[in-house]
Amino acid sequence: MHNSDRAGLLYALAGFCTLSIGDAIVKGMFGAWPAPAMAATRYVVGSVLLAVLLARSEGLGALALPRDKLQWVRGLAISCSAVGMFFAVWIMPLSQATTITFTQPVITALLAMVFLGERARKSTWIASAMAFVGVIIVLRPNFEAAGWAVLFPLMGATGMAVTIIANRKVHGRASVLAMQYYMSVTAMIFLIIATFTGNLTGAEPFVLSWPDWSVLARCALVGVTATLAQWLIYMGTARAGAGTIAPMNYGQLLTAISLGWIFFGDTPDGLAMLGAAIIIASGLYLWHDGRTRTPAELQT
Repeated sequence: MHNSDRAGLLYALAGFCTLSIGDAIVKGMFGAWPAPAMAATRYVVGSVLLAVLLARSEGLGALALPRDKLQWVRGLAISCSAVGMFFAVWIMPLSQATTITFTQPVITALLAMVFLGERARKSTWIASAMAFVGVIIVLRPNFEAAGWAVLFPLMGATGMAVTIIANRKVHGRASVLAMQYYMSVTAMIFLIIATFTGNLTGAEPFVLSWPDWSVLARCALVGVTATLAQWLIYMGTARAGAGTIAPMNYGQLLTAISLGWIFFGDTPDGLAMLGAAIIIASGLYLWHDGRTRTPAELQT
């Protein structure tokens, strides 16, 4: 393995593990403030950080809101993913909520068939069936306690899958830094709208109040860690390639299990670990199939 590959793997592993740190911080704020408001604060901080970097790199003109509709689709999708994950880590053990999000590669492959016209492959259907079985195993005990709310992590995974599909469509239309800024600032706008709309409904989980300073500080910390994670993953991708770093994604699950165990007393049971293993196996199978296909096969 080349030194650049090793460095890329380490960058990516650090990035994915950092994502779980943000999820753990969110879990510790259960009920302190509405989820859309927390997510909006996270993206306000991220947008400010990215705006400073983009202005220094490309000038103030680069900070204009995007006109490309797909950039707004990316923002809407990632904001839905963020809110889904906020609710998910509140109602489920951190490790199990994170486990369900690993259905994202399979959901992405299925959406690519519909929106990108990619050919339906046998491996996609096999991986989808495996992931579905794993999700049922993981969700079963939580469904009995929380009902349909356990689908929030699937909302998070689906939002991320749509984001990835949109990323493919807009690839090359702007610099990587500008693309990150566009996604963050559009997500921020959607989440601010969702925050005030939820408050107008009067529903208890969405009613706004002035939060304790520590809540705002922790939301800001989530914004910093998420932005740092995205940068680390980008550096890993640039050095080693997206296909090479993909398995490092599962470091996020190991971190989630560890943090959930240490800080929240969430000890994963054998059945949940079995479901997690099946979901992970489906993603690795899909990744391996993509790595071993010839260029001619990939174009069909």
